Amino acid sequence: MSRLADLRFRATTTFQRRVGNPVLRRLPFQTVLETTGRVSGLPRRTPVGGRRVGDSFWLVSEFGDRSQYVRNIKADPRVRVRIRGRWYDGTAHLLPDDDPVERLRSLPRLNSVGVRVMGTRLLTVRVDLRE
Repeated sequence: MSRLADLRFRATTTFQRRVGNPVLRRLPFQTVLETTGRVSGLPRRTPVGGRRVGDSFWLVSEFGDRSQYVRNIKADPRVRVRIRGRWYDGTAHLLPDDDPVERLRSLPRLNSVGVRVMGTRLLTVRVDLRE
């Protein structure tokens, strides 16, 4: 990873951890992905942008396998997603062969712009939801 990309990753994740995530995950209609911490075993909640399509929820990770929630998914793909205030259980799938730039075109525009601007290693994630 280039020095600029590493600096962007550190600045973005520091801001998200200290300011963005604590505020956003409390908003009742913010979409939130809950994974199980791979070391602690505790629930970890991350505000995400994405879109539900049928029984699947799609999102693009801006930092690919460097994102903590992606690392948690690799350790345990069982997740929960809060969509419009309602929690759904699901199984997450990392899709490195999917075109994340093309995928972003079908996701909410505001989030997609942020992911494109700040992202360094995009990765598509699909969550198969269960009722």
